[in-house]
Amino acid sequence: MLLLISPINREEALESIEGGADIVDVKNPKEGSLGANFTWVIPEIRELTPEDKLVSATLGDVPYKPGTVSLAAMGAHVSGADYIKVGLYGTKDHDEAVEVMENVVKTVKDVREDTIIVAAGYADAHRVGAVDPMEIPKVANDAGCDLAMLDTAVKDGHSLFDYLDLDQLKEFVYEAHSYDLLTALAGSVKKDQLKPLYDLGCDVVGIRGAACVGGDRNTGKIHHTAVAELKELIDSF
Repeated sequence: MLLLISPINREEALESIEGGADIVDVKNPKEGSLGANFTWVIPEIRELTPEDKLVSATLGDVPYKPGTVSLAAMGAHVSGADYIKVGLYGTKDHDEAVEVMENVVKTVKDVREDTIIVAAGYADAHRVGAVDPMEIPKVANDAGCDLAMLDTAVKDGHSLFDYLDLDQLKEFVYEAHSYDLLTALAGSVKKDQLKPLYDLGCDVVGIRGAACVGGDRNTGKIHHTAVAELKELIDSF
């Protein structure tokens, strides 16, 4: 299971790399769960990140506007992202979500085939009117994505496990794998929740809060010692 850490700037990216993160995920929590950062931040972080590590970029908690999202995807590609995540916030059902994602896939894959495209849904989708989280593997498959992901839309202290139990998460991972997709799970994941996710067969775990001093994704800062503890724990499995 790979460890994805979400820094907001160069300083935090260096801490993430020093701590041993497998994927450096450029994010902006001020703009939401999967808030997009600026186009000049992504290349700064790509430049300092070792070539054997992926740099991920989030496009935001996106609306149901396939053209707008496609342009954002091209911006992430041009900025150097190897791994592009789309938070399906404004899509209400499978068809709307597929329409957004298939256009992102076409936009990016036409210019760089090996970029990893991620369809990200929300475990608490009912709180924001987004597509059902259990639909995300099928959305990702039907749109030609590479990875199906879940996070939480509302960051109020509740975690992934407050909305989906282990049987549901196992079903999510199993279905995604049946389509030959990778999986990622995130959403205020704590250290003691890593082993259950590993046991499910999850491919990537996404973390920000647990890698921050004080454990707060918004006010805390990522520190390499916290990242290293998470990485060592995962490697011990």
